[in-house]
Amino acid sequence: MYLPPFSTALADSAFPFNWIYDATRLFVVYLAAFFTASPQSIEAQGSNSSGEYLIGLGIGDVTGPVVETNMMGYAYLPQTDTGLHMRQRSRAFIVADASNPSERVLFINSDICMGDTGIRRTILSSLQSSYGDLYTPANTALVGTHAHSGVGGYLENLLPQVTSLGYVNATAAAIVSGTLKAIADAHNSLVPGNLKLGNTTLFNANRNRSPSAYLANPEWERAMYEGNQDTTVTVLGFENADGDATGLLSFFPVHGTSLYENNTLVSGDNKGMAAWMYESYIEPFSMPGNNSFVAGFVQSNVGDTTPNTLGAYCESPGKPWDGQPCEFEHSTCGNRTEDCHGRGPGFTISDFESNRIIGQAQFEATRTVMEGSNMTAVSGSVKSAHVYLDMTNYSFTLPNGTLARTCPAALGYSFAGGTTDGPGAFDFIQGDNSSQSQNPFWEVVKRFITPAPSDEQIACHHPKPILLNSGYNHQPYDWSPGTVDVQMMRVGQFVILVMPGELTTMAGRRMRNALRAKLIAEGVLDDRAYVVIAGPANTYGHYITTREEYGVQRYEGASTIFGPATLDAYIHKYSELVSYLGDSATGMPSSIAAPPEQTSKAISLQTSVVVDNPPIFKHFGDVLVDVESSPYYAGDTVAARFVGANPRNNLRLEGTFLTVDRQTNSGWVVVRTDSHPSTTYQWNRTSKYGRYTMVSILQTSGRYCRSVDHLHRTIEDGTPAGIYRITYYGDSKSLLGRISAFTGESSSFIVG
Repeated sequence: MYLPPFSTALADSAFPFNWIYDATRLFVVYLAAFFTASPQSIEAQGSNSSGEYLIGLGIGDVTGPVVETNMMGYAYLPQTDTGLHMRQRSRAFIVADASNPSERVLFINSDICMGDTGIRRTILSSLQSSYGDLYTPANTALVGTHAHSGVGGYLENLLPQVTSLGYVNATAAAIVSGTLKAIADAHNSLVPGNLKLGNTTLFNANRNRSPSAYLANPEWERAMYEGNQDTTVTVLGFENADGDATGLLSFFPVHGTSLYENNTLVSGDNKGMAAWMYESYIEPFSMPGNNSFVAGFVQSNVGDTTPNTLGAYCESPGKPWDGQPCEFEHSTCGNRTEDCHGRGPGFTISDFESNRIIGQAQFEATRTVMEGSNMTAVSGSVKSAHVYLDMTNYSFTLPNGTLARTCPAALGYSFAGGTTDGPGAFDFIQGDNSSQSQNPFWEVVKRFITPAPSDEQIACHHPKPILLNSGYNHQPYDWSPGTVDVQMMRVGQFVILVMPGELTTMAGRRMRNALRAKLIAEGVLDDRAYVVIAGPANTYGHYITTREEYGVQRYEGASTIFGPATLDAYIHKYSELVSYLGDSATGMPSSIAAPPEQTSKAISLQTSVVVDNPPIFKHFGDVLVDVESSPYYAGDTVAARFVGANPRNNLRLEGTFLTVDRQTNSGWVVVRTDSHPSTTYQWNRTSKYGRYTMVSILQTSGRYCRSVDHLHRTIEDGTPAGIYRITYYGDSKSLLGRISAFTGESSSFIVG
């Protein structure tokens, strides 16, 4: 096992580390008494036709502004959106005890990067107004799929807002309104039904992007598992009292980074793709978002996973290491991170092809489970438990009697080194766990950004060399969270650990195993207990590694903001909630106060749309570049270009910016929208006056904004021959602020 060297003074301090080996070994040996390396077992059983639960499902559009807004995930300033690949959606799942409907859980799976305290607070406030105390912080979970190509600017803390130029209210409002629509649909559709549970193994759909950190975990612990990433797909199936499938939740860990950081088209990434595939498979004639079958593909212990399954390679033209695998320990090329990029399975075609492949893999695995005969009925109580936890200074006792504590938030140097999914810049690298800075320049610069860490803070985070001491930065508002949500949900033998961060593979295994053992030991469940992880949810507390991985200080360890005891702290606190999931449990555990509201303090530097004007002698919706007159065939791309207006004027939630229409005997029929992956909507500003990203500057110069919309559609295999057209839907803004809708139509084209 890897143990970093520690000074005698540190070992004898109030924060000792020399017990790690004994504590970890004792912990894993204890777990081994309950588990093997295989997935949690499921014994196939028939379902209860009477309808043990009340179940309701809903879906809503949460797509924010698709242009001129930074995207959330890569924290890459040039990744400002320019259009739309697929709309983002929230999917709501309600399960209530049929004999006591007040006992219920509301699970929201949203195509956003992560859950957020402010968004969840607003949703809960609205639910309280509509439904009273039916939906509470205890039984309502907001889980992000961790897509990195969604619209940004919605998180409440300042640090994630930096690249989005502050808070973007339009993004937050879209997430809230679409999620509330999904919840209302789920609530209003509650009917008797049943749940069933199954799993399968899925290979070649994820990969560990920090294998050198994983190897720091004890060899005997690693030997309990077949690989360095989890490959189990767990499926919770929803069905009505007649046994007809109505929806599902599919849990599988893989980062939402199939689409690279240079992509600027808004998308739900691979989990959004998987959801669309399943929903359109069940209801092929329903438009996306209008389906009644709801498929949620949930993120799990995602921290060190990647969908770039071919591995990471150097992209350094002209250098001797070009095309070679990146250096193993630090993921560098020529001692720098910028050229080290992960490659998805569709690398030779495009990252969109990789996205399709990884999405389809999850879809196919989930379909195999749902259509198989090995699912078991879920039966038992519906329970939930929740507390707020101050992670800035949480003291607790480990199983061996040793005192441990967490720390105020801080990010290490390797945080700036990025990952193979999105490499960093300058001379930052992963795996920097030295107290000696590689570049003294950054030691000077960082003190102008966040307060200098105290000796206590340095000791608490050791061996992390602190780059951003964000837990001590509260101006103009909190840079990082301090208080997080700790939440568990139970439906029968199925338990969800709703996590406020990204657990690595081994951290997730330890978390699941510890909580399953606790559930069984306290008699809450028997050996049928099945535990899954869902996150990042509710509050974004960044990463959660094992202590051994933390010591290596790759990106995930450097981003474990509450220090090396983070995982142990969560295991301890979640374990305290177990008794509240028992059949006869009543009441809620005592909790500290919710974190203070930050949104009202938020800064926003994004300028509003001032005015749209078409070019002289042109009108909005006019065709600039039309479709071709010769026939198109499967695999061809149809493109049209229109005089457009800024789509920020109207997000067209639950609508579309485009349709592909087919001519029939009864008229034109819509066959595709902007939510189909075969279509793309791209917007470009063409005015030569002023700065193209600053609409307000265009106003002050007395000039106007011109824009062009590009609509593309790739002809899919199986497309019926016939006559088609592309229709564009836009909204222009006048100088006085009036928004006016308009449309444009391409010429008809033939598909042969």
